[in-house]
Amino acid sequence: MPAVTGTGAAEFLELLLEDAAAIEYERPLVRARAAGADAADLAELERAKLLALEVREAFAARRRRESELSALFDTAGDLAALRGVDSVLTAIVRRARQLLGTDVSYLTLNDPARGDTFMRVTDGSVSARFQALRLPMGAGLGGLVAQTAAPYACADYFHDDRFRHTGEIDGGVLEEGLVAILGVPLVRGSQVIGVLFAADRTARTFDRSEVSLLGSLAAHAAIALDNARLLEETRAALEELSATSRELREHTASVERAAGAHDRFIDVVLHGGGVDDVAAAVRDTLGGSITVLDPEGRGRRCDGEGAELPPDPAGALTRARSTGRTVREGNWWTAAVTVDRELLGGLVLHREEELPEADQRILERAALVTALLLLIRRTAGEAEGRVRGELLEELLTSPVRDPEGLRERARRLGADLDRPLAVVVALVPEHGRSRALAAATHLAATRGGLAGPHDGAVVLCLPDAGAGPAAAAVRRDLAAAGAGPVTAGGAGPVRDPAAIATAHAEAARCAATLVALGRTGDSADTGELGFFGLLVGEGRDVGGFVTATLAPVLEYDQRRRTDLVGTLEAYFAASGSPARAAEALGVHVNTVTQRLERVGRLLGEDWSAPQRALEVQLALRLRRLTGA
Repeated sequence: MPAVTGTGAAEFLELLLEDAAAIEYERPLVRARAAGADAADLAELERAKLLALEVREAFAARRRRESELSALFDTAGDLAALRGVDSVLTAIVRRARQLLGTDVSYLTLNDPARGDTFMRVTDGSVSARFQALRLPMGAGLGGLVAQTAAPYACADYFHDDRFRHTGEIDGGVLEEGLVAILGVPLVRGSQVIGVLFAADRTARTFDRSEVSLLGSLAAHAAIALDNARLLEETRAALEELSATSRELREHTASVERAAGAHDRFIDVVLHGGGVDDVAAAVRDTLGGSITVLDPEGRGRRCDGEGAELPPDPAGALTRARSTGRTVREGNWWTAAVTVDRELLGGLVLHREEELPEADQRILERAALVTALLLLIRRTAGEAEGRVRGELLEELLTSPVRDPEGLRERARRLGADLDRPLAVVVALVPEHGRSRALAAATHLAATRGGLAGPHDGAVVLCLPDAGAGPAAAAVRRDLAAAGAGPVTAGGAGPVRDPAAIATAHAEAARCAATLVALGRTGDSADTGELGFFGLLVGEGRDVGGFVTATLAPVLEYDQRRRTDLVGTLEAYFAASGSPARAAEALGVHVNTVTQRLERVGRLLGEDWSAPQRALEVQLALRLRRLTGA
C-alpha cells in the first residue's frame, strides 16, 4: 500500500506542473479508495492533497502579484514618458479594471469652481447617464472616501447606509447595474482631489490586497495630475517670460537690455541650465556682482569670489518676500525666490550705480526663473530619488527575483550593477534624516550609484570605490548637508547584485560597532575596525566567540540569578581596581573580591592575565554590542 501512496503523491506533483483545476486533485484519493488503501494511506494522501493545493494557491498568488507589479511598473513608465495626463489616467483606470477583474472602473475629480465632483475617465461603462454624472460634494460612496481620505468598499451598494444616497447618483448606479463598489482617494499633499473606483455588477467582497493595489494605482493617477499641473505652471511661466521679452524689445535701451536678459533666462531654462547660469546672466546684463542666498540668508558668489552681502541679508530677504518686489539696502538690491509662498532663497545684486526700476524688474524676473529652475530640479530629483530608492530596496530585500530586470532598471538610472559596488550604511539623527537623504540621492546621482532609506538608516551603493573611502565620502557629504553627526559603515565592493544585501548587513554592523565603541560621527569598514572588524565582518561567529569566552559565567548568572558579568564589566571599567568597582556597584569591596574569586574558579585562575583579560573584555563588549 505505501506504493499506492507514493504514486498518488507523484500525481499531485504532476497536477501542479500541469496547473490543473482544484477538483482534479481528488483523483489520487478516489483511485486509492478504489484500490482498497487503508485509513493511514488515505490520511497521508489527504495531507499531500492539501499541501499540493496550498502550493497551487501560493503559485497563483505569486503570479497575481507579479502581474500587479508589472502593471504598476508600466504605469510608472507611462508617467516617466509624459504621454499626456488623459492617456495616463485612461491607462490607469483600464489597468484597475483588468487587475481587479471588475466589470467597471472609473475616476472622479473634484471641481472647486462648481463645488462638485465629475466623472473624468470610465472603463467598461455602458450607461451614458452614469458617464455624465456630476456628484454633490460629500454624497455617495465617493463623498465618504473624500471626507475620510480613506478607502471604502461595499458589497451591496443599495443596502449600505454608511454614506448619503441621492436620487441622481443612485439612478446612475442603477442604470449602470453596479452592486459592489470599491473607492480609494486620490491625494495631493493633504488634500483629496478625486476618487478611483472599481465596481462589479454582482455582489462581491474586496480583499485587502485588492484595496492596496487600487490605492497604488490611485497614487500614480495623483502623480499624473500633479505633473500636469506643474507642466502647466512651467508653460505659463515660460509664456509670461516670452511675452515680457517681446514687450521690452519695443521700448528704450533699458527695456532692450531687459529683453536681452529675459532671452538669456529663457535659454537657460530650455537648455537645462542652473541657478549659477541665471546669476551670470544678471551679472552680465546689469553689471556688479551677484550673490545667491539660501532661505536662511547665507550667500555665495556665482563667480566663486567672496559673497557681497547687505548688512542684514535675512531681513532684506524677508521684506522682499513679503512685498514681492526688489528691496534696496545701500548698494545692495535683494529679490526673493519663492514658489507658492515658500521661500527658496534670493538673489542679491551689489553695484555702485543706481538701479533703475526697469532693471529691478530684471532682477525680479531672474528670481522667478530661479524659482522655476529650483522647482524643476526638486521635482525631477524627488522623482529620480524615489525610483533609485525603490530599486535599492528591491536589491536589499529580493535581489534574485529578477536580476536582469534589476540590471536594466539600474542602467536607465545611469547605474551599472555589474561594476564593483561599495555599500555604505549611514546612521543619522532623526531630525537630519531628510537632509541626509537628499544629499545621499545627489551623491548617488552624480556618482552613478543608488541611494535610499532602509530600516531607519540611509543606504548607498557607490561604484568603483573601496568600502572605507566610500564610507568616509558619505559621512563627509551628509554631514556637510546639515544632517548632524553621521556614522557611516562600509562593506564590499561586490560585483554581484545578489551580494548587495549581504554587504549591506556587514556595513550596518560596522556602523553599529562604531556607535557602540563611542565613535559616533566616524566612518570605517571592517578592515579599519581592526579586531572588531574581523568579528563583525560577514561570516564571523560573534556569538560563538562570546559563548566560548564567557559561557561558565553566563550559565552561573542564569542558574544562580547573580550578576558576575556586571561585576566583571565594572572591574574592567575601573581599570582593574576592586575598590573603585565596589564603589561603582554600590557594594563592599570584599563582595567584589569574592565575586572575582568566583570568576577565577569559573574561567580559570589566569583570566586576569593580560591576554585572557583582553579576550574577556572583548567578549563583554561584543555581548553588549550584539546581544550575543
